[in-house]
Amino acid sequence: MLRGSLAAAVTPLRDDGSALDEDAIPAYVDFLAQPGRLDGLLALGTTGEGILLSVDERKRAAARFLDAAEGRLQVAVHAGAQTTSDTVELARHAAEIGAAAVAVIGPPYFAYDDEALYRHFAAAAEASGDLPFYLYEFRGRAGYSIPLSVLQRLGSRVAGLKVSNQPFEAVEPYLLEGLDVFIGAESLVDAGLARGAVGSVSGLAAAFPEGAPPSKRAFLERFPFQAALKTVIHLRGVPLHEDVRGPLRGLTPEERAEVEQWLESS
Repeated sequence: MLRGSLAAAVTPLRDDGSALDEDAIPAYVDFLAQPGRLDGLLALGTTGEGILLSVDERKRAAARFLDAAEGRLQVAVHAGAQTTSDTVELARHAAEIGAAAVAVIGPPYFAYDDEALYRHFAAAAEASGDLPFYLYEFRGRAGYSIPLSVLQRLGSRVAGLKVSNQPFEAVEPYLLEGLDVFIGAESLVDAGLARGAVGSVSGLAAAFPEGAPPSKRAFLERFPFQAALKTVIHLRGVPLHEDVRGPLRGLTPEERAEVEQWLESS
């Protein structure tokens, strides 16, 4: 089972974001895995642009993250996708390569009733085999919250959740006995831990694995977040490109200069 502090890892890309940069992943994982920093990482989630990548790219990236970690970090793989078939394929692949866990967000865009969501998540849980299976609750990205009735119906097939909702009142319904909950919003981690959460999955930790106050996220969220994180990671000496997958955009020269100046002074 997952525990502790995990980074919501970025996914290195190149060629203006059109291609996966597998060669940059080992150096990035080394950056995250320095002793005393993190317990693990979540690959290919929201911060990792996973839903914008092809199934093949996601498989290759997941395998590369796992190989690069070499047992130093727990590597959970986000397998949420627009279709059930893609989600199942990605979850099954995560199990085959020996990931520490699988996480799945509800597919965005369409309106789904409880039965549709139950079938989707149940198929993903089954494809995950013996791996711990986590639901990824993020109303702001999925467009809806996972109904508690669906969670209850899935029962023991769900090990826990990553909950990235804000404010804390939107987190509280998921702090259920018997489920391991990871908090996604850095500003809510302490409150979550006090209420029984077992850890955090932080986008900010993707660039500051040693720890950073939530105020740093507030600054970076003034810009396209994935691009800002990659800029910071690059400026901190990790040899990865700052490219993101469209329709996400990179920073303008003016934005990049502002981020660089902020990083130097912080």
